[in-house]
Amino acid sequence: MLIDIKSIVELAQKAGKATLEIYKQDFDFEIKGDNSPLTLADKKSNEVIIEGLLALYPEIPIISEENKLLDFSIRKNWTYCWLVDPLDGTKEFIKKNGEFTVNIALIHNGQPILGVVDVPVKNKTYYAQKGLGAFLVENGEERKIEIRSLASTNFLNIVGSRSHSTPELEAYVEKQKEKFETVNFVPAGSSLKFCLIAEGLADVYPRLGPTMEWDTAAGQSVAMEAGAEVLIYETGEPLTYNREDLLNPNFIVKNPLL
Repeated sequence: MLIDIKSIVELAQKAGKATLEIYKQDFDFEIKGDNSPLTLADKKSNEVIIEGLLALYPEIPIISEENKLLDFSIRKNWTYCWLVDPLDGTKEFIKKNGEFTVNIALIHNGQPILGVVDVPVKNKTYYAQKGLGAFLVENGEERKIEIRSLASTNFLNIVGSRSHSTPELEAYVEKQKEKFETVNFVPAGSSLKFCLIAEGLADVYPRLGPTMEWDTAAGQSVAMEAGAEVLIYETGEPLTYNREDLLNPNFIVKNPLL
């Protein structure tokens, strides 16, 4: 299936602008059934993305955090589907620290083959398509991005959640200090963590806590096309999508040399 990646980039950026309109105001939020926050920006962004995807590719079904989820008995027959998080990092959005993203990914037989991560506050958009590499558009300038080459054991940059630290993550960081002279911990929100690895600003992202498929699919596509691998933490198998349970297992995003 041929997808115009630039049309998806433009759609993510349009949704990102919709979130900024709310971000610049005073806004309220509600708490959903899973105890996660929801703002008007989540809803506005979702409306933009769903309308856009249906207009561009009406034959491809959509899984979005803000849409009603269809039963797996229906989803398991999908060859292609979109995975959408209209506002990833709502806690960061509420804190107004700028570390939230708009995520759109295309899944083919369980694998992410296209991903767009828009960072509205920073005017940055990361995107990737299987076999074509990963790119960053920043202030209108586009460049190809790749993971950092590991030439020595001098230092390691570990990126982790700003809002969801766990004892397991802290233990992982301590373990790496036995292998590297300097270990830097870089806190970040949302799918930015994948993008920091793709851009060579971090080397490993161990996620030892809960995430959903829509949180990770777009970022995984970007990270993998930049040269990283994304594996289930306990088994080393690839992280796949449109599973019966959309709650991800623990996973790790890393330079293949680690």
